[in-house]
Amino acid sequence: MTTEPLALDFKSATLYAIRVVLHSADLEPLQEALARRMADAGSFFENEPVVIDASRLTETVDWPALVQALAAHNLPPIGVVAEGANLHAARKAGLTPVELSTTAARAPQVVDPAPPNHVSTPVPAAPEASPAAKQQISVALSGDAQAVPTRAARETTAAANHTPAAPQSSTALVITKPLRSGQRVYARHTDLVVIGMVSQGAEVIADGNIHVYGPLRGKAMAGARGDTSARIFTTHLDAELLAVAGVYRVVEDRLDRNLHNQPALVRLNGDTLHIEALKG
Repeated sequence: MTTEPLALDFKSATLYAIRVVLHSADLEPLQEALARRMADAGSFFENEPVVIDASRLTETVDWPALVQALAAHNLPPIGVVAEGANLHAARKAGLTPVELSTTAARAPQVVDPAPPNHVSTPVPAAPEASPAAKQQISVALSGDAQAVPTRAARETTAAANHTPAAPQSSTALVITKPLRSGQRVYARHTDLVVIGMVSQGAEVIADGNIHVYGPLRGKAMAGARGDTSARIFTTHLDAELLAVAGVYRVVEDRLDRNLHNQPALVRLNGDTLHIEALKG
């Protein structure tokens, strides 16, 4: 028996990807919707791996043309969810069938008066397969969509007497350093707490809630796996992009005076992204 090390090895890995949900097999509307989504979200989705979900379709998709359209927007397809003739055609186009995990129910929130801090160094965004926290990010290409960045949300605002809630549990990921442009932090299966500034161009992503005790000037996505009860809290709201369970809004114009650079809460109200001013 040889004791020489092998030139390769197999190890388990978890890959996070954008889930592009198709509501039409017509190529022209798909291309138009794709261009609009990418224009709305800027570079937020660029260079992220894509899983194409055609499970709702009975018509056959022009898979080579769709793959080319996605690649033109720097969205490399890595897999497909489809059935019947669509799955067969997708295989011929070089796509691999994949299974998507379902979103687990969120446990009731538990408040720990003195949770131990778990501190982690922010991870710079990079082309390699680092956790992008974007599994099941549905970029719907027509019609209404389900969970995770799917459509520009209708903004509604209201003043409310709230205070930022405590993290979900003592396992919340706590970052105690400012996040610079190009850095990305992902809290998997838990809440994310940032004590410091999230700079423009930085990204904070969590499967649970996001708490930013400092200026939030970058992108924030709570409920990354589709948790519609997730929320975003910040002491200074000036974000580029806000998303909860896929309902997102790119903030191109300055928010109202009672929200801009003020303590705020972002949550879902049905299919609407709701932004509330927090007052002590």
